[in-house]
Parts: sequence; C-alpha cells; structure tokens
Amino acid sequence: MRAVRSVINAAGLLKSAEPNVEEDVLLLRSLRDVNVPKFLKDDIPLFENIIKDLFPGIPTPKIDYGELLKSLENNCDKSNL
Repeated sequence: MRAVRSVINAAGLLKSAEPNVEEDVLLLRSLRDVNVPKFLKDDIPLFENIIKDLFPGIPTPKIDYGELLKSLENNCDKSNL
C-alpha cells in the first residue's frame, strides 16, 4: 500500500504544479517518477511495456529538466565521465 500511496502523492504534487495537464498523463508520469529509480537497467523495458498496456494510446510525457540536465552534462564533461 505504501507504493500506491507514493504514486498518489506524486500525482497530487504534479497536479498542483501543472493543473492544466490531463490526469491520466499525470498518473503515468507519477508512476514513472516513483518506480523507475528503483529498477535495474534490465527491468525498465519490462516496466515500459506494462505501462503501455495500462495506458494505451497515451504518449510518453516528456519532462523538461532545463538547466539541471545542462549542468549535469557540463560536470560530466569536466570529470571525463
């Protein structure tokens, strides 16, 4: 039940931050945000297929990380990673 509660809490926070986005898209994004960091690299394709079965026809929401992504890339370059 904790996992379900975490997804619902994440969806609520996303709804507060982006009130004009459809709820199915918010739920899909919150499922990814809560679960993907816990998975191993090999488990992610399986999870993606399950998500596609649960949410047919809903495009994968793209997340704009803005300056965070640029900053990470710059620091990786500096560290030769």
